[in-house]
Amino acid sequence: MNIIDTHSHIYQEDYLEDIDHVITSAREHGVTHIFMPNVDLDSIQPMLDLESKYPGYCIPLMGLHPTSVDNSYQDQLSRIKEELSKRKYCGIGEIGMDLYWSKEYADKQKIVFQTQLEWAKDMHLPVVIHVRNSHRETMDALNEIGTDGLTGVFHSFCGTEDEAKEILGFENFYLGINGIVTFKNSDLKEVLKSIPLERIVLETDAPYLTPAPHRGKRNHPSYLKLIVTKLAEIYDRDVSEVANITTQNAKHLYSTVFHTM
Repeated sequence: MNIIDTHSHIYQEDYLEDIDHVITSAREHGVTHIFMPNVDLDSIQPMLDLESKYPGYCIPLMGLHPTSVDNSYQDQLSRIKEELSKRKYCGIGEIGMDLYWSKEYADKQKIVFQTQLEWAKDMHLPVVIHVRNSHRETMDALNEIGTDGLTGVFHSFCGTEDEAKEILGFENFYLGINGIVTFKNSDLKEVLKSIPLERIVLETDAPYLTPAPHRGKRNHPSYLKLIVTKLAEIYDRDVSEVANITTQNAKHLYSTVFHTM
């Protein structure tokens, strides 16, 4: 079974002591690629170092996370844009809006989000969109600039059926499904019954959102298999079929990567 982790932060300090074991375990569990969205200016070098250690396996994206946005956002954007001009990246992310912790920088988050969306259009790159307590604001920001020419994924989707359908009204967008789908108190299992499997990609968001039965522990790309198993149960499909469909979805999303490999 081959599966793709479309969203992981295994370049973080949580993995400094055992990253080789983490990668070995992921490979043993069928994970063929790990995509790594950037978070802030400090995460760029550790992410690129991990790519250098595992070229073609750990694949970086470049972007500025909404919770990293503050009054220095213009300088931050300038640095991110500089990184994008230095080399080829497979996508722009992790970008979006997060109003869970604070709404203090909501206006600046919107500016940063829309700026990076415009870059994605110009560079013909997919986007990885972070949405937390901000569905309406995120959708309004997207609609203001238009989604023509955009592709991407709404990372860590855990919204309502109506929100899912609104998102999937955008052509060439996917929902990123992770360990949340295994949580006993999550409504996501019911929501997904109305969502085509052909619009879903797998992710872990490691080290966060560890699937059951490992909740409370550090997440691993190897746990992606638990998410596949839960999706097979929800859709009443074979595990291998779910793995194949979601893998093809990920390859379509990151087609530039797989066309050049």
